[in-house]
Amino acid sequence: MAVNRSRRLRKKLHLDEFKELGFSVAWSFPAGTDTATIDKTVDAFINEVIEPQGLAYDGSGYLQWEGLVCLQKTGKCTEEHRTVVSQWLTEQGLENVQVTELFDVWWD
Repeated sequence: MAVNRSRRLRKKLHLDEFKELGFSVAWSFPAGTDTATIDKTVDAFINEVIEPQGLAYDGSGYLQWEGLVCLQKTGKCTEEHRTVVSQWLTEQGLENVQVTELFDVWWD
């Protein structure tokens, strides 16, 4: 049965036109990678990929990283965002790069 919700409630619940899509990302640095290289690479990831695309990244790790990518503003990530993130990580020589399909960051 379909539920008829007001625009205000849909916004509050992040439903329908207010749904936010994002994706998970994971990668590994080669064994023995020093801390300075890890810091430099993650900073470059934020500065060269995440910020210019208007994305936000919430994740952590040391040699193995994983996290969530979504838009800084309310909205939906696209397949293009997934591709840009995946290509950049692969081009840096990182291992086991995994990017999930888009999903609802509030409800999935």
